[in-house]
Amino acid sequence: MFSLRRSPHSNAGVWAAACLVFSLFMAGPAHALRIKEIAGVQGVRSNQLTGYGLVVGLDGTGDQTTQMPYTTQSLANYLQQMGVQLPASVASSLQLKNVAAVIVTAQLPAFAQPGQMIDVNVSSMGNSKSLKGGTLIVTPLRGADGEIYAMAQGNMVVAGAGAAAGGSKVQINHLSAGRIPEGAQVERAVPTPLQDGEFISLGLNSSDYQTARRVANVINAKLGTGLANAIDGRTVQVRAPMNPNARVNFLADLEELPLEASIPAAKVVINARTGSVVLNQAVTLGPCAIAHGNLSISISSTPVISQPIALSQGQTVVAQKSDIQIKNEPGNIVQMQASPQLADVVRALNTLGATPQDLLAILQAIKSAGALNAELEVI
Repeated sequence: MFSLRRSPHSNAGVWAAACLVFSLFMAGPAHALRIKEIAGVQGVRSNQLTGYGLVVGLDGTGDQTTQMPYTTQSLANYLQQMGVQLPASVASSLQLKNVAAVIVTAQLPAFAQPGQMIDVNVSSMGNSKSLKGGTLIVTPLRGADGEIYAMAQGNMVVAGAGAAAGGSKVQINHLSAGRIPEGAQVERAVPTPLQDGEFISLGLNSSDYQTARRVANVINAKLGTGLANAIDGRTVQVRAPMNPNARVNFLADLEELPLEASIPAAKVVINARTGSVVLNQAVTLGPCAIAHGNLSISISSTPVISQPIALSQGQTVVAQKSDIQIKNEPGNIVQMQASPQLADVVRALNTLGATPQDLLAILQAIKSAGALNAELEVI
């Protein structure tokens, strides 16, 4: 797949480059897929963890506690756990500049064991100006069941910089979020169903009956007849050894089995926000005729000053004079021949000379007319 985008200064050049990239891709050697690249064992997955914590040690860029009272309350609770008792009047009037309330997130990998270190992401949830140079204090990370699975703490890495003085401000990258490599230690393992039962289920990354049948046939041909059965377009059930070591060896061999890549369903993906258009190799185009013109509206405003007559005690009035121009360029009818290959589709669309934004409407109209043999997906 490749993206068709157009610069306002060069349309033909971008389309020509897209054709060149496609031709180079088609000229390269075919790569046989492995089962591990299109499917995974169901139930073996990562789990999302999240927690609420405090970042300390900031250089005056923390939360404004008058607007973020939960930062003050959280720090008072932390000090209480450390044996420092603050009077209620003092705790409510703390003016903190070096502390920020944050949300901490992490991915708990499959088979993670207690003591293993994982990376964490830290994001400001208040009005902190920067988390650069801060240290996250001990933060419990919980799963969807509310149980604690890891504890996070460490110095943050913020890939950004900023400076402000005299009303001017310069900032590079984002300063309100950072990362702590190996910043959390796993405290509890999540059980996986890998060793449960006689069968394991392979889940395909995308639903396709042809791919499911090919996976089952390859497993039966290479590892033993009758081991695999395609249950539906996304699931293949496989009989695996009961011994844990033998089952791991079996899966290692299974994932490396080569699989002939099948042609995907024809699809055109359109990003309406950026104007990107992506077509896969199965897209074809039927014969059709297209007329497309451009409508442009230009509005210009000119200030007009009305000056009163001397000694008339009038006031000077500033008004706006607007000039509106509408230009509708004619569109010629272009006949497009049938295009059985993606390179032909690119050349046919290139003859229109349309911008990517116009191409969005053109492709939808071609689809409605029944000449575009592909599914349209707008993201």
